[in-house]
Amino acid sequence: MANVKNDLFDYGLQIYQYEDSFKFSLDSILLAEFVDLKPSIKTIVDFCTGNAPVPLILSTKTKAKIYGFEIQNNIYDLAKMSVAANNLTDQIEIYNADLKEALEYTLPESIDVVTCNPPYFKVNKDAMINENEEKAIARHEIKATLEDIVITSKYVLKNKGALYFVHRPERLEELIQLLSKYNFRIKKLQFIYAGFNKEAIMILVKAVKNGLYGMKIGRPIDVLQYKSYKGIFEGDVNETNRGIG
Repeated sequence: MANVKNDLFDYGLQIYQYEDSFKFSLDSILLAEFVDLKPSIKTIVDFCTGNAPVPLILSTKTKAKIYGFEIQNNIYDLAKMSVAANNLTDQIEIYNADLKEALEYTLPESIDVVTCNPPYFKVNKDAMINENEEKAIARHEIKATLEDIVITSKYVLKNKGALYFVHRPERLEELIQLLSKYNFRIKKLQFIYAGFNKEAIMILVKAVKNGLYGMKIGRPIDVLQYKSYKGIFEGDVNETNRGIG
């Protein structure tokens, strides 16, 4: 399958993609823009990193060390090429590994922030799973479930560390239950729309390990109103998720 090198939206970066699949998507951009990046943050892990759009975008906002985990060999190769193309190998490190093996690559409770744009769909008798194995793994919980991601994040995050998800609204109840089960507290929630006359297409969630109760809900975002997603969330919370590729 041929790969191409494209501009990563308007971030001044380049990213390697397949011509007909695994292109960076709107959900990855919104996830990266949603992350609160304080100067105290020194380490970030991105699970289900794909061809590394989230680490690449985060690198424009922080000097923190970023680790990406991608289980699929071919997609891992794209991520490595993307990082190298932008001369970011000193800041971003990509592992070709199952996220459930994260503690083989990082120390327990050593990470400040975890981000994840996970497979959105469960595997069950009604699931319409793509015949293409790479696409199936990216879209369905074949290699890792939502609970796997929450559990692993708990192991790698420091106390009070933050976990960021982009997901589909229909999984929100389940996500809330899982986060509570493993002692995360949702601190920020944002609903994303493609037109306010339609149902939400994505949710963005920030949860804190061993955090206190108290959730803020940002104003709804209609992505059709924005030509650029940079700074889309600035001020949203205080004033009050497939893809484009």
